[in-house]
Amino acid sequence: MSPVLAGVLQLLALVAALALAYRPLGDHMARVYGSKKHLRVEKWIYKAIGADPDTEMRWPAYLRGVLAFSAAGVLFLYLLQRLQGTLPGSLGFRSIDPDQAFNTAASFVANTNWQSYSGEQAMGHVVQTGGLAVQNFVSAAVGIAVAVALVRGFARSRTGELGNFWADLVRGTVRILLPISVLGALVLVACGALQNFSGIHEVGQFVGGKQEWNGGAVASQEVIKELGTNGGGYFNANSAHPFENPTPISNLFEIFLILVIPFSLTRTFGRMAGSLRQGYAILATMATIWLGFTALMMWTEFHHGGPAFDLAGGAMEGKETRFGVGGSSIFAVATTLTSTGAVNSFHSSYTGFGGGIQLLGMQLGEIAPGGTGSGLYGMLIMALIAVFIAGLMVGRTPEYLGKKIGTRQIKLAACYILVTPALVLGFTAVAMALPTPGDSMTNSGAHGFSEILYAYTSGANNNGSAFAGLGADTQWFNSTIGIAMLLGRFLPMVFVLALAGSLAEQQPVPSTAGTLRTEKPLFTGLLVGTIMIITGLTYFPALALGPLAEGLAS
Repeated sequence: MSPVLAGVLQLLALVAALALAYRPLGDHMARVYGSKKHLRVEKWIYKAIGADPDTEMRWPAYLRGVLAFSAAGVLFLYLLQRLQGTLPGSLGFRSIDPDQAFNTAASFVANTNWQSYSGEQAMGHVVQTGGLAVQNFVSAAVGIAVAVALVRGFARSRTGELGNFWADLVRGTVRILLPISVLGALVLVACGALQNFSGIHEVGQFVGGKQEWNGGAVASQEVIKELGTNGGGYFNANSAHPFENPTPISNLFEIFLILVIPFSLTRTFGRMAGSLRQGYAILATMATIWLGFTALMMWTEFHHGGPAFDLAGGAMEGKETRFGVGGSSIFAVATTLTSTGAVNSFHSSYTGFGGGIQLLGMQLGEIAPGGTGSGLYGMLIMALIAVFIAGLMVGRTPEYLGKKIGTRQIKLAACYILVTPALVLGFTAVAMALPTPGDSMTNSGAHGFSEILYAYTSGANNNGSAFAGLGADTQWFNSTIGIAMLLGRFLPMVFVLALAGSLAEQQPVPSTAGTLRTEKPLFTGLLVGTIMIITGLTYFPALALGPLAEGLAS
């Protein structure tokens, strides 16, 4: 079987699996967030944290819950790392330095999982399982909760109430993420992934030293890192490591985990908004961009000629032979079009255009299908912008799902869109202007610029993957990327929740002959075009200096 055919068959199998899971998972999530009943274990949690799950919240109260919970998570994870050297199960590792502890705490709470350290050489069992893995669950649940709050803003009228953050957080964790993670971990263990609390073992010797590996609860952390679109690996090689991702079957399963909740949330949106066709329109937009990017990535990585590439079946530098170009390309697009950041190959080794596709996927806002929750609310923001543009074309007040898109709504949507580019381009410009950050670049020229642009794009978009050529474990990068991750995660949430509150207060307006039909293919095309144009105008100059210049020169 040719490598190209193998890649295409993997893609078709993935699409079929996502299609099978779409309806049952999407409907289940709609029931979870629409239910008035509480499970016994959920009642215990509410009692422990002192929350009343039946109290409805307006958007400022909902936002305070998000920010307070996340701030507590940053503090707890920071202290856990700083105290690691005194904790049992540390495997003899020392406590983490302050700047790196801040960077890691901000990273995992922000659902970014950027790692400027080697997991197997820095983090013991307590930090890995009691700190990092826990944040993988709750940070994902926070993202879904904010998306659900925005959907309620569209679905409700003449009220500013968006639900209860604590109930949404707990339900998302207990009823969605935990059950799927248990089943997924069993699948990964069956495929050969590691799952134990073993210590450090010597596995080989060589001239001048020895090689050691430590065990860990790898499979259980691996499944939630993908399912929650987190991305932080137990080992430095991430999903390229055979302990995390042993076989082509486990590789395809991990890609499925990355995509299944973000895609299925479009059906949840349709159910809760009272129109499945609206959910299908958003799904079609996400799927069009994802399939287009995947096809383009596979083409550019298979396309290169020459004897070495022909023998390897494509550009194999930095890729695992057990996955090949096809499995690596599908994974790379899935992880950069979502906020996952997991890698099964080294993104810095991709062709110039391949690296540009990865960068552009993140710069779109990771909305195709995006992160758990963040992809849906990001796409809905873009839908509002598309409706507004269409309204300007025909001279009508724009409407979406029966809600008028006025000055307040469009200002909030514009602020949401501007936050991330300001962080990415601002920090990249400062880093390139200062003398010290440039010393961390492994490469010079266009590729070296791409390393820094990729780092801040990944951090501010809560992705977490890296070009792997940048020495990011410095005070400058730990601090600035940490700030970019926190601002890139929580500032957009402020605008999303404020928008949700303003929509929930409105009285729905009836559809007329002049109302734009947002469930039609025409709107899907308009939405795709709006996304590409806004991103292209924002980032094209920076992309031209990095991956485009490199690709055209090769």
